[in-house]
Amino acid sequence: MPIDSVVVIGSGIGGLVSAALLAARGCDVTLVEAAETPGGKVRAVPVGGAAIDGGPTVFTMRAVFEDIFTACGAVLADEVVMRPASTLARHAWGRDRLDLFADPAASEAAIGDFAGAADARGYRAFRAEARRLFDALDTPFMRATKPDPLTLGWRMGARGFADYCTLRPYTSMWRALGGYFSDPRLQQLFGRYATYCGSSPFECPATLMLISHVEASGVWLIDGGMHQLALALEALGRRNGVRFRYSSPVHEIVIEHGRAAGVVLAGGERISATSVVCNADPAAIGAGCFGPAARRAVAPVARRRRSLSAMVWTAKARTSGFAMLRHNVFFSDDYRSEFAALRAGRLAVAPSVYVCALDRNDAGHAPDGAERLQILVNAPPDGDAGSGTPFTEAEIDRCTLAMLNSVSRAGLSLDLAPATVLTTPGDFAAMFPSTGGALYGPASHGWAASFRRQGSRTAIPGLYCAGGSTHPGAGLPMAALSGRLAADCLLQDHASMSRSIPAAMRGGISMRRAMTVPAA
Repeated sequence: MPIDSVVVIGSGIGGLVSAALLAARGCDVTLVEAAETPGGKVRAVPVGGAAIDGGPTVFTMRAVFEDIFTACGAVLADEVVMRPASTLARHAWGRDRLDLFADPAASEAAIGDFAGAADARGYRAFRAEARRLFDALDTPFMRATKPDPLTLGWRMGARGFADYCTLRPYTSMWRALGGYFSDPRLQQLFGRYATYCGSSPFECPATLMLISHVEASGVWLIDGGMHQLALALEALGRRNGVRFRYSSPVHEIVIEHGRAAGVVLAGGERISATSVVCNADPAAIGAGCFGPAARRAVAPVARRRRSLSAMVWTAKARTSGFAMLRHNVFFSDDYRSEFAALRAGRLAVAPSVYVCALDRNDAGHAPDGAERLQILVNAPPDGDAGSGTPFTEAEIDRCTLAMLNSVSRAGLSLDLAPATVLTTPGDFAAMFPSTGGALYGPASHGWAASFRRQGSRTAIPGLYCAGGSTHPGAGLPMAALSGRLAADCLLQDHASMSRSIPAAMRGGISMRRAMTVPAA
């Protein structure tokens, strides 16, 4: 069979990784993107002449990206300048504050000073449990095609049976954290890791405590912002022969003879291909955004299963009164009420606030004058309700005031410049159709949520999914792994089809040898 021609829809991290890996393996790859620049949610927002990260800000699991660059004949360190962070984040509850460090002993000592010796011991036990969960699921779940519970148990094998029986899927993260920490502020701090996949610590399984191990294993600060990673992946793809078509939204995924056969762009141009990788949210396929024929490829996602959205301010601001680091979290007094409001489709009255100070180094040195900030408050994923935004101008103004009040309780004063850009759930819904502004795909609520997430393969042969809304989950490393899984599945299926070569028979009848296609 001739070399595969592949169209990749979308230049988010999953799409960029799939495109680069497939091109490196000899496929003829065209990537089409509706926006003018690569990155998807890893975007840079221009504000007052400066580029400010408007999406993910925390870079972890560096080895995942190193492996991808190596597979494409390059070295990550040659393409992206980054430094390890010695302080992971600064956390504040009013005037109380606690830093977590890359050195676990330093974190344990800080927790002991903050909450007492018992909670320091609890942190040590929690850290061990988070690592156990990560190690148990890293290879058989996160780096493998989407399993069902029985397949996961089989992959973990006899030696992993004890871990399989203790993955803690039926206990909520919040309840589990209460077994390690008596101080409710520490429950808040470590419960916040649920929001890394757009979920509530009161509803997601304790299994997701593994996310804290990912961050504790190393956070890296990328010079120039996270968008530099997207640019590096784009350059990697170009060197391997990927053709990039920006400002080229897709009107339809072409389905012929029961399989994907290319795309039709909004302008009417058809790009034929033997396979298609869709880096859009699978919900957009199921909603018919890529044509009625492709709808059956994925299962629909109910609105109630959506992950969180956000109100995101990208700003240049003068700051005073609180010694910020790169990553800062200002917690509300009542976490349960905050998530109850979000579940009810409302903005929290007194929200927790995340502030990324992009110009701060590991020691927290501030630049002279205004500095670049990304400020985030969690919001319900209802950006496609009514006229396209669920919030009135008055509600947005109240949310901005609530954000400023939340950080001021810790002593931080923000003087936001008039050029500040606010991105709402309605704006995210416009950028990422059929999501309502949900930024992480389906929420990870309940024991079965991870098994319901869309896998690399779809119900239509030749059509694959990649991105943070697909297996193995949300976040930059998971989106990259999804891109790798999509590429692997496509290549496996191509090899399987190649083994099914038509064999001519006397009398002019042809027959194919049996074709085996790996399970999705």
